[in-house]
Amino acid sequence: MSELDSVSLNFSQKDLLLLNLALALIMYGVALDLSWKDFKYLMLNPKGFILGIVSQFLILPFLTFLLVLAIKPPPSVALGMFLVAACPGGNVSNFLSSLAKGNTALSVSLTAFSTGFSVVLTPLNFALWAGFYPPSSSLLQEISLDISEVFMTVGLILGIPLILGILTSQFFPKFGKLASTILRPTSILIFAAFVVLAFLGNFDLFIQYIGLIFLWVLGHNLIALGAGFFTAKLGKLPLPDVKTLTIETGIQNSGLGLVLIFTYFEGLGGMAIIAAWWGIWHLISGMTVALLWKNKT
Repeated sequence: MSELDSVSLNFSQKDLLLLNLALALIMYGVALDLSWKDFKYLMLNPKGFILGIVSQFLILPFLTFLLVLAIKPPPSVALGMFLVAACPGGNVSNFLSSLAKGNTALSVSLTAFSTGFSVVLTPLNFALWAGFYPPSSSLLQEISLDISEVFMTVGLILGIPLILGILTSQFFPKFGKLASTILRPTSILIFAAFVVLAFLGNFDLFIQYIGLIFLWVLGHNLIALGAGFFTAKLGKLPLPDVKTLTIETGIQNSGLGLVLIFTYFEGLGGMAIIAAWWGIWHLISGMTVALLWKNKT
């Protein structure tokens, strides 16, 4: 198990650059769907939005810390779990919320605004909770991670496309609508292709360790889905909002996690396998939840 801490996945700088571009395009596409109606909706209905942010950035990282304490994984695996939990929601959550007949306006707003907040909260949450677990804290010190650089990377990949997307939607609405129709499915396909290529390029490593990691990711993802569900239930939100918060918290932007792993951790095995498998598994679990909820009103 400990050898995961010394394994590195193969991923070229060219691949990393293209993955960064795909994530930026995905974020730009999400922001194109924002309008002033969404801002007005949030001002009139702030409860669901606030609970969504709390579930995403406070409750999930805390529950992840408790899970890590319980299962005591190798340090690199723990770092991967903390990083995934610190990432914002993934944009496919908007499609899944719509499929589940959840609150689509809330879903789009949560994805976009949680991504904006993640420029600050993702590096802070990751450093905070990883620092609380001694094995991962020691590994971070060995790597000598500069959190300020992580701030810059997250801001460039997510923050700038978010701002540009909102401005495009506001000042060039016709172009924004057309671009959204083209960019979002295209960028998601590009990202999915990179996950598949990363899997195939490191097939032997995945096969060797997937049995160890599958149950950890399964448990972690169930905790994420549960965090959103019970936060919404305790907040006495209507069923469409419950569906949305469950999916938003359970669908994490593991692509951002992979970018940070290959940029600052040189493809560290435990981290990369956790993030890559999460990227595959949360689509399966999210689709399952959405289909189960599709006809429940």
